[in-house]
Amino acid sequence: MLDARDDLLRAAAFSALDVLRARLGDTLPLHGAIAEGFNFNGRRVPFKDRMSGIYKAAEQLGTAALSVWTSANSPYGADEEADNGYWYAYHKGAIDHPDNRKLREACRLQVPIIYFRSFERNWYTPIYPVFVEQDDPLGRRVFLSPGVATVMGESEPAVGVNREYTMQTTKRRLHQGRFRGLVMQAYAQKCTICQLKEPRLLEAAHIRADSHPNSTSMVTNGLSLCSIHHRAYDESLIGIDPDYRVHVAKEMLIEKDGPMLDLLNASHGSTIVVPRQLEQRPDRELIAERFERFQS
Repeated sequence: MLDARDDLLRAAAFSALDVLRARLGDTLPLHGAIAEGFNFNGRRVPFKDRMSGIYKAAEQLGTAALSVWTSANSPYGADEEADNGYWYAYHKGAIDHPDNRKLREACRLQVPIIYFRSFERNWYTPIYPVFVEQDDPLGRRVFLSPGVATVMGESEPAVGVNREYTMQTTKRRLHQGRFRGLVMQAYAQKCTICQLKEPRLLEAAHIRADSHPNSTSMVTNGLSLCSIHHRAYDESLIGIDPDYRVHVAKEMLIEKDGPMLDLLNASHGSTIVVPRQLEQRPDRELIAERFERFQS
């Protein structure tokens, strides 16, 4: 019964993250999302601890961790990616430190947990479920392996084709998280067009589409845009020329449809604000390539 109750709690956490990702995307803000926790049996349960990287909820009856997390500036050198998972470092101190026991119990019991990866301050990409497949006391680390949760209360690591699919989708989510982190840092958390500073409304836009076979995840292929300007850029309602000037589509300029359209039209002829460091500024060749698409 104890294990069944904790399984239900884990399932509630996973479902809550599914809802948040559907609403906000794969990379979630700490404030206004993760910090709100999730509901279980009428009570709010945190997703993670504010201080410790290894967390077990007070509502859990078992001994295994619910989640682990890595900050954008992790002090632990063992937190690194491998071909089929991630090495995660023990908490500093004794091997039998309470946090390390939670982590090692997750390995012994093979229960699914959440791994929050951060590439940008106060933003996290949740990877779940993951399983603590290996415990390396000598190296003071464990190996986290992405898996799939099956029936509620019954979970198992993914194998075969499912395993490959899980790793592909996991890597894509982390790729997007890294890209966002690079772009937001370069653009000082502001929209390059309207200078909006609310990070929850900012997105990392690709100049050459991420789906393009020759696309890159370098900051020079990115722009920091608010959600409105990002959508307009993707739909070629606005364009940016190689001199970094903003152009609004002619059909938009002649429309009169309220303050939102006025916001877009007001940017016509303005110049985007680019990163101070030259090596982080948008690649002019990529900008020109995208601008040709806008003009056509």
